[in-house]
Amino acid sequence: MVNDRQNLDLSAFSRAPDATAVEWLISDQAIPYPQAMEVMEARVADIAAGHAPELVWLLAHPSLYTSGTSGKTADLLDPRFPVFDSGRGGQLTYHGPGQRVAYVMLDLKRRRPDVRAYVAGLEQWIIRTLAAFNVRGERREDRVGVWVARPDKGNGFEDKIAAIGVRLRRWVSFHGISINVDPDLTHFSGIVPCGVTDPRYGVTSLADLGLTATSADVDIALRQAFEEVFGSQQQRLPEAI
Repeated sequence: MVNDRQNLDLSAFSRAPDATAVEWLISDQAIPYPQAMEVMEARVADIAAGHAPELVWLLAHPSLYTSGTSGKTADLLDPRFPVFDSGRGGQLTYHGPGQRVAYVMLDLKRRRPDVRAYVAGLEQWIIRTLAAFNVRGERREDRVGVWVARPDKGNGFEDKIAAIGVRLRRWVSFHGISINVDPDLTHFSGIVPCGVTDPRYGVTSLADLGLTATSADVDIALRQAFEEVFGSQQQRLPEAI
């Protein structure tokens, strides 16, 4: 069933009078997970203290698995890569080359202190980004992330193309989203991705869907879609979902 957040009302955004620009950082080299966490921890503290602007950080990691606060040991089927406890919400997922990770550090206290609205905004951001490549991404009520229908595999089959995992500290967000551009999809077989065991639901990527987009192409689409959903400056989240 499609989540009713599919109809997120973006017209309810309003710009704060003292808004500052959201900063963007793009890392060309794969960033080790512990290093990324250190950077995020420091930046979130600075944003909460009013010492730094909001930040969106686009990067990739070396191949690894991360476990969220709902992660289950039994879902780690083959620990072929390092496993990190992330502290974000959710279960086990894979990160690696060919996947675009976006760590999003926004001051929700100023925008709107509503986790549900924030997650809906992240979903809409991914959906709009995928639309730039003529891919229809959809939300699902009973499954996290953004999904793509795969009628070529059979009736009711769907694949996950993007994951979401968030954490808040003093109403500043960190962690964020990941979009599969052209990763080695076999690496997902080392885990039960996000705890989803139904054989109708798999994992896909832009490349798997027959597209030749690069991470740089996705970065451009992410930037444009982010400004459409969240604004280029600090803005309130929409009241209507």
